[in-house]
Amino acid sequence: MPAASTTLRVLAASVIASLTVTGCQALDDAGGALGRADLVNDLAARMDRALEQTWAADYQLPGGRTASVAQTMKPLQSAYTWPDGKITVSQQAVTHCEKSGGRTSCVVSPPLPTAGKPSVVVYTEARKYGLVTPPAVIRLLTDAALDREADIEQTDTTLGGHHATCVDVTRAGERFTACVTTEGVLASFTGTLDGKPADIALSRYTDTVEASAFDVPAGADVVDRRPATS
Repeated sequence: MPAASTTLRVLAASVIASLTVTGCQALDDAGGALGRADLVNDLAARMDRALEQTWAADYQLPGGRTASVAQTMKPLQSAYTWPDGKITVSQQAVTHCEKSGGRTSCVVSPPLPTAGKPSVVVYTEARKYGLVTPPAVIRLLTDAALDREADIEQTDTTLGGHHATCVDVTRAGERFTACVTTEGVLASFTGTLDGKPADIALSRYTDTVEASAFDVPAGADVVDRRPATS
């Protein structure tokens, strides 16, 4: 299980533990906080389950750009693709590709210690290119659940042909909207991440993944930095 999700549950549990108070006003505040924690935990649980399943999703980014995420469990691998690059994570390697000047260059590095699962390092790198990842959304929801002054409204919608639960959060002068499908895939996000505007929306989802989703882009220059094996 990703560390970000584990942290979320710990924080949400601390919210619930803090609700064992007395007094009418305290109970009213506690009820609101408990509802927020329940909602956050539900969305986090969906994303946790999705990280343990096989699926592929296409996303619409601002300016008509597109991105995609694909993952399989057997073999364990995932790929994050955006207009100017791609990161593929497997049990054998991490491959990072970037497009510049009409050419694509890829660097193949040793596998992550997480045995083929994406890590904070991968998520952080993907975020640099406009991709919104589950840990980033989990962090924002956790902060909102722990903020008694936060206003969290729940709605439902359909994105990419799939039902999604959405939360519209307003707190400390900031606002964001995040939607998660019933399958646990991030359906959309609009707001600010790391001080930068972020906008992403699901356009297609499937529970089958083509093997080519994990291939190095055609014609790319590849440098393999993995140690030679005897």
